[in-house]
Amino acid sequence: MARLFPDVRHLNLPDGDISYFPEFLSIEKADHYFKVFLETVPWQQDDIKVFGKVYAQPRLTALYGNNKKPYTYSGLTMQPHEFTKELLDLKRLIETHTDVHFTSCLLNLYRDGQDSNGWHADDEKELGTNPVIASISLGQERFFHLKHKQNRTLKLKLPLEHGSLLLMKGGTQHHWLHQIAKTAKPCAPRINLTFRVIQ
Repeated sequence: MARLFPDVRHLNLPDGDISYFPEFLSIEKADHYFKVFLETVPWQQDDIKVFGKVYAQPRLTALYGNNKKPYTYSGLTMQPHEFTKELLDLKRLIETHTDVHFTSCLLNLYRDGQDSNGWHADDEKELGTNPVIASISLGQERFFHLKHKQNRTLKLKLPLEHGSLLLMKGGTQHHWLHQIAKTAKPCAPRINLTFRVIQ
């Protein structure tokens, strides 16, 4: 069963509104969802354009949605699959604790420590102003890095645990960059579900 957030951490960041729920899902639920998504999602590896050069994305991805709207980032346009029962269950669970009705979910599969997601902000035009991003982590714990766009002395490194939820709101995407960096440490797979509203 999902817990009613006995441990909620509101990150004290200027120009940002970020909350972390380390026990959003029980271990049993998190284990179940991880196995289902790992085995049933049609994972794909696309090419992306970074600073004019084309690279194979260093992770696998999939897009799901309920409004048939594509999502474009780094020169890549993804078309959504229909939401599955499991994704709908998680979407509804998040929505009971937010005032947002999410339309889409971008899933990332980090196969090992060499899979990563470079510095970026989720500030694409189709996400609108002050987008809300709800990010569930399943599997291997990885560090989530944050740095302020203007004041580079403002940094944070947060471990995202199995079954946790990270909620980013307000001006976070306008003022902060985030990444999942590569690591030389042995890493089991990690799945990240990022629920968002594509307008």
